[in-house]
Amino acid sequence: MNKYPQTVGILSRKDFLRAAAFAALMPCLPRLSHAEAERIGVLEIAPGIFVHVGKYQLVNAQNRGDISNPCCIVGGSSVAVVDTSGSYAMGVELREAITQITDKPIRHVINTHMHPDHVMGNAAFKTAEAEFVGHYKLPAALAARKESYLSNARQRLGETAFAGTEIIPPTVLVRDTLEIDLGGRVLILKARPTAHTDNDLTIFDGATGTFFLGDLLFSGHIPTLDGSIVGWLKLLSELSLEKAERAVPGHGPQSMAWPEAAEPIQRYLNVLATDVRRMIRDGKTIEDAVASAAQSERDKWALFDEHNPRNVTAAFTELEWE
Repeated sequence: MNKYPQTVGILSRKDFLRAAAFAALMPCLPRLSHAEAERIGVLEIAPGIFVHVGKYQLVNAQNRGDISNPCCIVGGSSVAVVDTSGSYAMGVELREAITQITDKPIRHVINTHMHPDHVMGNAAFKTAEAEFVGHYKLPAALAARKESYLSNARQRLGETAFAGTEIIPPTVLVRDTLEIDLGGRVLILKARPTAHTDNDLTIFDGATGTFFLGDLLFSGHIPTLDGSIVGWLKLLSELSLEKAERAVPGHGPQSMAWPEAAEPIQRYLNVLATDVRRMIRDGKTIEDAVASAAQSERDKWALFDEHNPRNVTAAFTELEWE
């Protein structure tokens, strides 16, 4: 039985040629034993795709910002990194893990969105060969938050874990769709409308049907809202129609079945929106909403008490103007 099921159906000539190129590439892709993967802190989820699973914690000196799921994708000629974790120290660990997986150069560092736990490791990949890729709104978002992001990171990480951390904006911007060829493996990047943030980017590896969703997808860890709850729910409905063999969440396990993986986050956001709308209609204050909205979801998510109040505030601020 094939360990990594492939997307099937009627292929265009372009897709057929890509599938043939990847089939020729597969025997050359690196493979890790389970023991070796555990030793270097990554998990193989499909041929040439490796994911590091972050912790369900707030950023602190002990975890060094290791709270999200950075990934690497190996092609025939180069490697793409998807997100870089929450500190320079974690970025270095990811880079070193990649060098143990393959000797191919890292040519692209792709950030799925602006949040520090996904971009603060970028500095570990500052080489002449690597291009930094992101949503076209990502540079402005990072520039506006640069000082607060760095100040908060220094405070939470401590000087030792923070050392070397800096904000590296993208040099390649995605306004609609961009294809990146890693050599026999083409990634399709899409800039998405405002949802989790206003700069969400997805990556799709057609060769294995793997969908990298960044923080558009959370599992276990409560979603965090920094964009539009209406936009996020709308986008999740649209993304659920896109076919994929597996999805990689920004926070959660290494991979999940798609589109089933979207159901818990859709439920939470719908409950949050419904509760907040009702409270607005009943003349309740934002303080009332923070105290009670979405409490039925409390036992279903890690870090609920830490993040739900901010989610309620963001949802209330948006929905009171409907």
